[in-house]
Amino acid sequence: MNHYLLKLPYFPLFAAGLICIVLTPIVKKIGYSRGWMAYPVKDRWHRRPTALMGGIAIYLGLCLPLAYHVDFSGLISIFEMGGGLGYKPSFVAITWAGATLLFILGLLDDFLHIKPHTKLIGQIVVAALVTFAGYRLQWFTSLTLDTMVTLFWIIGITNAFNLIDNMDGLCAGVGAVSALFFAVVLGKGPIEAQVVPVALAGALMGFLVYNFNPASIFMGDCGSLVVGFVVSMLGLFYAENAKLPMASLAVPITIVMVPILDTTLVTLVRVLSGRKASTGGRDHTSHRLVLMGLTERGAVVFLWGIGGVSGIAGVFVDRTDTFTSPSVLIPLLVALLLMGLYLSQLRVYPEEEFSFLKDKTFTPVLVELTYKRQIVLVVLDLGMMAFSYYLSWRLRFDSTAFQFYFKVFLQSLPAVIVCKLSAYFAVGVYRNIWGHMSSDEVATYLKAGVLGTLLSVAAVTYIYRFADFSKGIFVIDWLLCTGSLLATRGFFRLSGDLMKRKTLTGDKVLIYGAGRAGELLLREILNNPDLRLNPVGFIDDDPIKTGKKLQGYPILGSFKEAPLLAGRHDVSALLVSFRPEDPERTDAIKRFCRKNGLLLKQFSICVLPVDLET
Repeated sequence: MNHYLLKLPYFPLFAAGLICIVLTPIVKKIGYSRGWMAYPVKDRWHRRPTALMGGIAIYLGLCLPLAYHVDFSGLISIFEMGGGLGYKPSFVAITWAGATLLFILGLLDDFLHIKPHTKLIGQIVVAALVTFAGYRLQWFTSLTLDTMVTLFWIIGITNAFNLIDNMDGLCAGVGAVSALFFAVVLGKGPIEAQVVPVALAGALMGFLVYNFNPASIFMGDCGSLVVGFVVSMLGLFYAENAKLPMASLAVPITIVMVPILDTTLVTLVRVLSGRKASTGGRDHTSHRLVLMGLTERGAVVFLWGIGGVSGIAGVFVDRTDTFTSPSVLIPLLVALLLMGLYLSQLRVYPEEEFSFLKDKTFTPVLVELTYKRQIVLVVLDLGMMAFSYYLSWRLRFDSTAFQFYFKVFLQSLPAVIVCKLSAYFAVGVYRNIWGHMSSDEVATYLKAGVLGTLLSVAAVTYIYRFADFSKGIFVIDWLLCTGSLLATRGFFRLSGDLMKRKTLTGDKVLIYGAGRAGELLLREILNNPDLRLNPVGFIDDDPIKTGKKLQGYPILGSFKEAPLLAGRHDVSALLVSFRPEDPERTDAIKRFCRKNGLLLKQFSICVLPVDLET
């Protein structure tokens, strides 16, 4: 009975979690006594000395339960019989061996701080061992190409998890989420494949007890390298055994989307800004989320959520056919692309971003593309048109019928795209300013959607006589396409406004007057960071407005409550958005500012004549 329990897939989950919960405090105590500490430095996020080497507990929590399933003799046989040619060791065995080697490499780096290229060589050796053992992604028919891509996958994912170990609980949490979703998609596989993800999830969840904000211990490279390698092996094993080509490619990528997104964003921004991609910094996705205004815990949990959403998409792709999968994958990729574009615009360092591109021969072309952002919108709209049209067909017909109508969809897609793009240009969608969206522009987008649909119906009627088409397709397509048009423009409008609010710095001020003038003053403050003013809210003499919001900022109370509000919010100035008509009211405002040590500023809009003769 006990022998049977040891083989159940959920046994490693509890065993790994228990081992990690017990061992982590012991490792932490040893770390404090031996000086295994991470001290705050300029390019790191933590603010106080914290124990290192939590990866020891993670490794033991993972590998001790897995040791029961490892055929150690098989590891030796790959060298005697020729890996991938005569004998292929079990998945658990090769994962256990690679994790052990990278754990040792991580320990060396934590203790000796080895050079990046030395650490990379060690990772290449481990990845080569995996391919020598006969494990490959099976994404390409070419053995050479598939082997090289497999090496890149293992090394890339391993380093991606190493890079996201930059905030309390982030690497452990993202790794646990990825492991749990791999446990789901590998749930029908052999028992050896099931025990690895559940053991990893158990170890990481046990470690999170001590690593979540505020963390009392960090995992170090000996932990992050192990986590990244094991997750890469889970993706490799799934890809190798997937039944559908799309699932083989999409499922591993979606499940590990968070580290891929972070590594891609950080690498591109650093390289284009003239900084080394291998050096540490405070410009990761998590740091940018905090810069937006999220707390550290909020940023970490948000990225866990992104991992959960992309993991659900991966499970959906695993459970559905190739024709249905794009209906989930494309919206996910578009959303992550928009998120990446938004986060990349946040300035983390004082030097100019993308400075590497200055004074290059190709700079004029890039500058032209940057300033003519409508090109980005055209490309984005092109993709959303194709996706909306595809999804309308997929929603209209079931899986069996869609396979028949798929050829009709492909044949009519170019004509539909041409009609819609023509309608967008004719109505004036691309004449609007980037980041602005008024009621007039919303009306323009609605007109463009209607005209594009009408032109599409006319085109397919003329070309195909509307044979094999359904009117419902174009109704659904109009809803989806118009919705995506409004959603993308709304995203740029809202994200730009949110960025201005969250990155606003300067003296905290109260705005007196929550009317039209107060709204104009607030907009000027948000659009002109050189003023260095940071409003905490409004005060207004109209009691009906108290407790409400104007442009997202609260109306805190009346002028009588100003002394209490000024102290509570630590404001340094009062901005009057109107011109007081009563001199006594003006004197009262001045007395209040003198008494409370506040600066007093008056907002006004002047249209002055200019003497043309001088």
